Amino acid sequence: MSYIHKDRKVILDIETTGMNKHGCLYLNHKIIEIGIIEVINRNYTGKYLHFYLNPNRKIDKEAYKIHGISESFLLDKPTFKEKYIDILKFIKKSEIIVHNAIFDISFLDYEFRNLNCGIKKISKFCTITDTLLIARKIFPGKKNSLDALCKRYKIININRELHSALLDAKILMKLYLYMTSKQEKIKFNLKNLYSINLPFLKKSTVFQPSKILFANNLENKKHKKYINIIKKNFSN
Repeated sequence: MSYIHKDRKVILDIETTGMNKHGCLYLNHKIIEIGIIEVINRNYTGKYLHFYLNPNRKIDKEAYKIHGISESFLLDKPTFKEKYIDILKFIKKSEIIVHNAIFDISFLDYEFRNLNCGIKKISKFCTITDTLLIARKIFPGKKNSLDALCKRYKIININRELHSALLDAKILMKLYLYMTSKQEKIKFNLKNLYSINLPFLKKSTVFQPSKILFANNLENKKHKKYINIIKKNFSN
């Protein structure tokens, strides 16, 4: 199946087993969840890719506290090697929208490289747009995490007591459209937007637009700590 379209963008987010506080950020770590949403002509098409992945290694306690994905939950899930072709097809020759590309894209490049299949770096076959950099230009000197941006743009931020790749991709999609709208009308297919099922949540609680819940202070502190570690690793 071909996903190529000249105005096609994919919104991407991942969760991992953790990251290294010193040295290479991603070395010996694995992606355990990936969520990718398709947008064409600034409209969500209803197409998305979502996988939980068995890393065949332990999950750092600090990472578990953030995403809540356990090793036991992932035992019967496919490995990255079993799903990489689906991921590659979905993102190939598209513009990837990601919040903090240094983290997500570095992990994905690392996973592809470990397959020893000769896959080039993602930047060679995709355009990468980092919404963190966009946010810093719009709001210099301010906090620009997903939660902070949701508050700023008054975007519904429900079911986010724990991080989820698919939910975060959905949130990022709306943030990206707002940050790049330039007073254009943002078109949402609400039927599709709120119909994405998250398997670990009850159907009745998924994406209810009447309910608003922002991240708590503890989660914001943990997110800030993660971002600071990332900055430290890549500033050396």
